[in-house]
Amino acid sequence: MPPLKAADASSFDRRRGARKLLAWLASFPGQTWQQRWLASGAEDLGRGWLEHAVGWLNVHWPTGVSAHGKELLLGNPIVAGSGVIRPGYGWLLRQNTPAVLHAARQCMDPDGFAQVDAYCAANSAITTAMRQWVLRRLTWIVIAKAGTVADITVGDFLELHQAERAIRNDAPAAALTYQVLRHLEVFPAAAPASLRAAFTPGPRSVAELIDQYQLACQPVRDLLIDYISERCQGMDYSTRRQLVIVLGKLFWADLEDHHPGIDTLHLPPELAAAWKQRLDHVRSKKDGRIIRERHGKADVLITVRSLYLDLAQWAIEEPSRWGPWVAPCPISAAETNTRKRDAHRKARIDQRTRERLPVLPALVRTAEQRMHAAKRTLDAALATTPGATLTIDGQTFRRPNRKKTSSGVRVWADDASGKRRDLAADEEYAFWAWAAIEVLRHTGIRIEELLELTHHSFVTYKLPTTGEIVPLLQIAPSKLDKERLLLVTPELGEVLTAIIYRVRAGAPALPLVSAYHTADQVWSPPMPFLFQRPHGHEQRAIPYITIRTMLDATLAATGLTDAAEQPLRFVPHDFRRIFITDAIMHGLPPHIAQVLVGHADINTTIGYKAAYPTEAINTYRGFLARRRQARPSEEYRDITPEEWDEFLGHFAKRKVSIGDCGREYGTGCQHEHACIRCPLLRPDPAQKTRLQDIRSNLLERIDEARNHGWLGEVEGLQATLAAADQKLAAMDVLANRQRVINLGMPDLHQAAGTHMP
Repeated sequence: MPPLKAADASSFDRRRGARKLLAWLASFPGQTWQQRWLASGAEDLGRGWLEHAVGWLNVHWPTGVSAHGKELLLGNPIVAGSGVIRPGYGWLLRQNTPAVLHAARQCMDPDGFAQVDAYCAANSAITTAMRQWVLRRLTWIVIAKAGTVADITVGDFLELHQAERAIRNDAPAAALTYQVLRHLEVFPAAAPASLRAAFTPGPRSVAELIDQYQLACQPVRDLLIDYISERCQGMDYSTRRQLVIVLGKLFWADLEDHHPGIDTLHLPPELAAAWKQRLDHVRSKKDGRIIRERHGKADVLITVRSLYLDLAQWAIEEPSRWGPWVAPCPISAAETNTRKRDAHRKARIDQRTRERLPVLPALVRTAEQRMHAAKRTLDAALATTPGATLTIDGQTFRRPNRKKTSSGVRVWADDASGKRRDLAADEEYAFWAWAAIEVLRHTGIRIEELLELTHHSFVTYKLPTTGEIVPLLQIAPSKLDKERLLLVTPELGEVLTAIIYRVRAGAPALPLVSAYHTADQVWSPPMPFLFQRPHGHEQRAIPYITIRTMLDATLAATGLTDAAEQPLRFVPHDFRRIFITDAIMHGLPPHIAQVLVGHADINTTIGYKAAYPTEAINTYRGFLARRRQARPSEEYRDITPEEWDEFLGHFAKRKVSIGDCGREYGTGCQHEHACIRCPLLRPDPAQKTRLQDIRSNLLERIDEARNHGWLGEVEGLQATLAAADQKLAAMDVLANRQRVINLGMPDLHQAAGTHMP
């Protein structure tokens, strides 16, 4: 601790105030001054401590009564700055006296605070009010920790921030103060890049994820932790967390809630059936009411079935570890068949793509118009003095006298309805919505790949034949941990140039910011991300939820609706499906599209492509045209009248007395016109009487042949009789199919149970 310095001519008053403060503290019990300070109750009194101390001094220090309060305030920085007492943040945050804090800075670490003040003054983006908040916050830390500015640690700052948020809702310039300490190298290089990063929780262990469901059966809890830890090797954090949700919450926690005391994986059939039935719906946590049908039930069943099958398989290799938990699987293979669900899902997605592909030009046009209109409105507002009225693009705004807020420079204006709008924020949202739409539709990349684009993503390739330099966009590994390169078209190049120009804002390079990966719950190292924007006094990477909000605002401006007359919604992944569908429909081979979009399996790429009825018809017609070109041309000449008469005559010769012959065109009768015996005969139920007469005649002929001893004739006639019986049975079947049943007219009086007047 450096020696205390007398800052000005009031040093006598400071020393006198320090003696009065120590005299007041001496009246309380304790071995140290800190113990006496706590015993005085000043921590709990807040600003009331001064009145309490002045009351004591009025009795025990009668001289200079009128100056007690002022001298105590001047002496407090000396006592606190010397480390004699260390007030807590709960007391310090309520002593908002700028003169006292200024005196404390002069007494404790004048050089350190002067360095901070000079840094803030040199930064034009830091206002005077923000600079005072930075100095005030650092003064609180130094008083509470009895050190210097250089001794402040990240933990000290986070402790103050938590105490500050507990007392009031906001913490002005807290993030700015953190950045100032980082730039001055007070914090080590390994410190979190921002205050948000310091407070954002990192990925939790499997045990922490499981314990959030408070499982009662400890052995099963340990088994799930062991099993998931074994399976999650090589998994990303989001997949691991989903596995915990299924096994820990949807499976075992649900069983414990409805069957307290359960401690085995051997589930009785009725218990397993009840669990599967509850799994059909998503229910409210509060009252258990049904909210909606669960769409991912099959995925849950597959995961639980994998648990049982894995335990059985692993028990062969490690029987002592997994063997005690082997049990019959309560889920059959048929219950995990997702073919029907996948077909329905494919149909829904294809319909979604077919709805959005035709309206994509309207969305692009609206996004561009909103961006230009917001820019014109902002420029006109900046050129208008506060309090004046401006009219731009048919809209009237009035600039209020207020120009700045605690978050930095904002351009406020009241529209015709009286609503106050931040025109700078409107222009920012319109620009980034346009940028996201353009990049997504030109590249077909995933949303996480969009947000991970950096200034380093641009590479060039020199064609070996012509020497032409081709710009390429390098897509960082995301879902499959495989990077790929995309050709930068002129349209895409214009969009990326506009993004870089805006983010750089006249600086020689893009700012380095850290992005938070929601799926993995980790912060990236500082990088020159393309999708970043200013937030207060720092640059922040644009998160996924903000992109969704910007898209929704643009879609609302289009007025587009879906088939149900509801406002049409786009999600970032819709642009990826539209990109694949449009590319393949315009002749891009599917295997090339697979490489461009980064799919591991070409079937995934084909699944992304939506099928159109018109496309299927045109494809079939093209197939017929190609087949005709491959066949001899003489087969497609015009037929002659003789050939046409022959063609019609073939069908006329098919008609026989008891039905129709089904022989092929151009072939003669192979059964010597024995139609009753022929299997190609299609009997006509209308000729049943004729066939019955033929059958009666056959019976008479059989009797005649037997009387004359014509046994060979009897055998042939009996074969014909059997065929006739078969044809009669076929006629009965056809007649039943074609029969019309008269249901009669309903009696409305009897159906209603009343009589009409």
